Amino acid sequence: MRVQRLIIGLGNPGEEYAGTRHNIGFEVVDTLAAEYNIRLVQEGAHALAGRGSIRGRSVGLAKPTTYMNRSGTAVKSLVTRCGLQVSQILVIVDDINLPVGSVRIRQGGSAGGHNGVQDIIDRLHTDDFARIRIGVGNNFPRGRQVQYVLAPFPEEERPIMDEAVKTAAEAAVTFVTDGLITAMNRFNRRG
Repeated sequence: MRVQRLIIGLGNPGEEYAGTRHNIGFEVVDTLAAEYNIRLVQEGAHALAGRGSIRGRSVGLAKPTTYMNRSGTAVKSLVTRCGLQVSQILVIVDDINLPVGSVRIRQGGSAGGHNGVQDIIDRLHTDDFARIRIGVGNNFPRGRQVQYVLAPFPEEERPIMDEAVKTAAEAAVTFVTDGLITAMNRFNRRG
């Protein structure tokens, strides 16, 4: 799968995780796949992936099937198979350190306590990859983080998250067409 850019949404495979906070990255990739008619199929042993065109650019979309905490295995395999540099990938991930529905883009940095991002850093031996972080809030009692991120959004948050998914998809398209700096300038100013 040869592409100019690779967009990877993090999440957990399986119907039981659909609609959960941890799977917001999957939702963004599914949105892009539907909008740009990119079919996701099993790519090797570690991901659902597809290739297509976004505004004239060759793009890959991927959803690791390794479960969140082992996302690095899939990302490393995809980067190698696609012959990409780390600067050509964009990872989309949930973030409990951001308010519900906020979208932030950044280049590199720590995992911020996110095990999926940490596994990618460990496998790629660098933290210097672009990421879109989607805020899922942190309204959980001490020691209940795992249950919180694996729970679905409450009904009142779903419209906010649907809007965040659309915004993150727009930001990913901007990353593909205009680059990371333009995407950061355009989308980090919002709300």
